[in-house]
Amino acid sequence: MSKINEALRLIRVLHGTKVKDLSEKIKISAGYISDIENGNKKPSVDIIEKYAEFFETTPSALWFFSEELDSKRGPFKNAIRNQMLLLLQALEDKTIGKNGKQDI
Repeated sequence: MSKINEALRLIRVLHGTKVKDLSEKIKISAGYISDIENGNKKPSVDIIEKYAEFFETTPSALWFFSEELDSKRGPFKNAIRNQMLLLLQALEDKTIGKNGKQDI
């Protein structure tokens, strides 16, 4: 199973973009973006293309990133990947205020 949902969330967090701001720019409701990023809905190819355009990358790069999140490689590469994910998740946690909303 692909982790495209997590890849989309992490690229948004990495760029410090609020769900609301992304929603306005790519013309998709904030609730729907949250559902996608939380894994409750599967993103369409069109949505992946909109993310790619907004974050100035390619859809294939997003797919590759999601495959890397899901890969089962050697222990060294897994350890590095897991540390990167922890770092990105810590960054995300830091951007969440006490009210449960993103501060950035």
